[in-house]
Amino acid sequence: MIIVGLTGGIGSGKTTVAKMFSELGIAIYIADTEAKRLMDTSKVIKRKLIALFGSDAYNANGLNKTFIASKIFHDKAYLEQMNAIVHPKVAMHFKRWLKKQTSPYVIKEAAIIFEHNMQSQYDSIITVTAKKQDKISRVINRDDTSRDKIEAIMNNQMSDEEKISKSDFVIVNDTLEHTKAQVLEIHRRILKTIEKRKF
Repeated sequence: MIIVGLTGGIGSGKTTVAKMFSELGIAIYIADTEAKRLMDTSKVIKRKLIALFGSDAYNANGLNKTFIASKIFHDKAYLEQMNAIVHPKVAMHFKRWLKKQTSPYVIKEAAIIFEHNMQSQYDSIITVTAKKQDKISRVINRDDTSRDKIEAIMNNQMSDEEKISKSDFVIVNDTLEHTKAQVLEIHRRILKTIEKRKF
């Protein structure tokens, strides 16, 4: 099974692009969504996160996202330890999911492929990029957060330029029509590569 990575910085439009590939019949695995679900449902993860962050890590609604975010944002060691707890479980879940898929290739959307040197896990990687102002506007509308907070997150992320230099494909997410055209072209090229591999 061909595994294509889909990545990009905050507000770049990864979810929009993933939906377009899904409409072409491609199976999509959104790593961040699955990680959040596992943090709420896995007893092992829950126990380890409480040991790491204390009893405030969870509240009546499940994972205390605000508390966790404040901890990891100010201390990268916490973020690394949390990832070391969650990522192996997500990887196991992905392997099980992968066995059930029947599309010609699958897309795994993950924000931090390059940051964690995970590019070897993919056959090819797509980076989604957009103008900084477009990214900020999208996140403000989506998360009802401040510009300062978004810029602080952006400054902590790998630059688009660096991601692009390590990617096989790039999608510039400006207008829906242009984005869709790029998705179709990449889809066509991946299918062509798969056909070549058969011979």
